[in-house]
Amino acid sequence: MSAIAARLGDGRLHLQHGPIDLIIEAFGSADEVERAYGQAIARFGDILPRLVDELLTLRRPVGEAYPLLQGPVARRMADAVWPHRAVFITPMAAVAGAVADEMLQALVCGRTLDKAYVNDGGDIAFHLAPGHELRAGIFVAALDGMVQLTADRPVRGIATSGWGGRSFSLGIAESVTVLAATAAAADAAATLVANAVNVDHPAIERRPARELDPDSDLGDLPVTVAVGRLPPALIDEALDRGVDEAHRLCIAGHINGAALALQGRWRIEPPTESACAV
Repeated sequence: MSAIAARLGDGRLHLQHGPIDLIIEAFGSADEVERAYGQAIARFGDILPRLVDELLTLRRPVGEAYPLLQGPVARRMADAVWPHRAVFITPMAAVAGAVADEMLQALVCGRTLDKAYVNDGGDIAFHLAPGHELRAGIFVAALDGMVQLTADRPVRGIATSGWGGRSFSLGIAESVTVLAATAAAADAAATLVANAVNVDHPAIERRPARELDPDSDLGDLPVTVAVGRLPPALIDEALDRGVDEAHRLCIAGHINGAALALQGRWRIEPPTESACAV
């Protein structure tokens, strides 16, 4: 299957190749925007083939040795998960964010744009010129909010993970949205925080990842396939565990903030403006 590029009715650029599905928008003069879109289209063609070439390595858990990867997106994935190598994680935990980062770089290189973003299924990389801002909505269950992303903050990536999303999760979070310096970093961290939102209860159904997808990088690890109604105390316990992980990542400088949601309850980390607040 060949890569597809199309302009949407509202002027945004749509790029699709196999499982990669991007929505791209740039803001600035018409000429600069068109040049930026042309650069993105030119870059997109070999993204998926280069990833496929290194899938065996990308699906292996990161250990003591830094993964030897050649492609630029693959290297972004490795960079994003390397700080978390003490726990089980593979470079695939950062694939969507890394693709968004790579495509954003291609989009803005040499261009004068006010702002731009690349949305890879909800994992977003964005560019902000001084004095400009973007607003991102967070909509899940009881959490209906918005984060204001400004040029003077270090955040340039946003990612969301949860058991009902595109990828498997070891936890039970309906949604964990993370802000970080890059989309790849946010993607990897969102995976870890979502995994941490977890408890044991008969209403939670899990199955080995390999049974659902023989090629899954999670192998025989039990992933969540259903979550029934949980007692409020267990919901709070699960969210507390996720918040503890988000706080650890925030203090370590890996993320700038997170929003967690589970069965009508939600948490924000950090809860108030602080050194790592977004």
